[in-house]
Amino acid sequence: MCGRYALGIRAALVRQQLQEHDMPVEDAPEDDQVRQTYNFAPGNHGLVYRADVPDSGAGGRSHGSREAVGEGNQNEVDESNELEAPKETRYKLQAMKWGLVPFWTKRNPDYGSVMRTINARDDSLAQSGGMWNTMKQKKRCIVVAQGFYEWLKKNGGKEKLPHFTKRKDGQLMCFAGLWDCVQYEGSEEKYYTYTIITTDSNKQLSFLHDRMPVILENGSDALRTWLDPKRSEWSKELQSLLKPFGGELECYPVSKEVGKVGNNSPTFIVPVASTENKNNIANFFGNAKKEAIGREEKTEIQEEEAEIWKKGVKIEHDEQEPRSTVEHSGTEDNAPLPLPAPPSAAAGFKRAHETNGDDDVSRAKAVKLDNADAPAGSAGSADKKSSRKSRSGTSNGTKGSPAKPGDQSQKITNFFNK
Repeated sequence: MCGRYALGIRAALVRQQLQEHDMPVEDAPEDDQVRQTYNFAPGNHGLVYRADVPDSGAGGRSHGSREAVGEGNQNEVDESNELEAPKETRYKLQAMKWGLVPFWTKRNPDYGSVMRTINARDDSLAQSGGMWNTMKQKKRCIVVAQGFYEWLKKNGGKEKLPHFTKRKDGQLMCFAGLWDCVQYEGSEEKYYTYTIITTDSNKQLSFLHDRMPVILENGSDALRTWLDPKRSEWSKELQSLLKPFGGELECYPVSKEVGKVGNNSPTFIVPVASTENKNNIANFFGNAKKEAIGREEKTEIQEEEAEIWKKGVKIEHDEQEPRSTVEHSGTEDNAPLPLPAPPSAAAGFKRAHETNGDDDVSRAKAVKLDNADAPAGSAGSADKKSSRKSRSGTSNGTKGSPAKPGDQSQKITNFFNK
């Protein structure tokens, strides 16, 4: 059976991919009208691709027109419901609810009843009559998916391991399906629902389950035949299309979290053993190891820089070199600020890098800084007497007129000493 599948992409992208495979789409729902999830369950609204025919299906006659009216008005109803077949078939994408509700249903069924119609067996369609009789003749469709889930039973069914199956070429899966439209008593609203047709599993998936959905090749003649509204009678040709998929598939174990309907994650369609799966425990420890190595290398670099600072060599970083930052709450935009430079224990040396391309290794040169740049009280300035004459902060060395008694002008140093 098929009780869960994935469709985590937008309706617009589905439309684009179908058109790329010569499957025209004249109309499609908005993205928010279709549930986008990697854990698609019965009761959700999925994407259905079908011929644009009346709600009664191909053929142009309403459901039960004879039963709905008295015999006196029978001819009038028949004439009003006979529609001319369109000259050119139009196809569309439509949002429908998974779990088919037949058109003759009078009241909204409970969840248990809907679960019984999420799939339709191919062998049941081979029989004449039955609940699928009208749908298989007039209301055939394609259910679009990225792939489907199935659970492998182990230890006598005590343990179930989810597996995801998709096309090996990465294209969308086109499941053969049936649709219907129902209007409950006392309601003016119409409800569109669908079911997925299943068949025997192929050799590749026989280990997993004995049933699989019928998959039709994208843009193939078989798909066009299945959707052709002119074929309004069930035939052996249509029945022959319901067979196991002969193309290449990929099937692999996935996270057990997909078992809960409310869960949803892109990792659900990623193999458990894949390096892309963040939930893989091996990847978790592998990433932790990489982070630890990165932290050790960063610590070593910081220790080397601190040692160079102690020796009095200033490190110059390239303009494009990434710098460490520290969180600071003082700025208005809360942007991270560069780490402050560590204080120099013995300033006075500057390291410059060689720019000569002939050297295999760039060497740092210690360049003696000017004594004017060295801090006061340093060893270099204490041993060597300066030949310059000191200059007052309040006098420029020129002779000016002496201050007159009573003059209100005074030195600026006296002002700050008050």
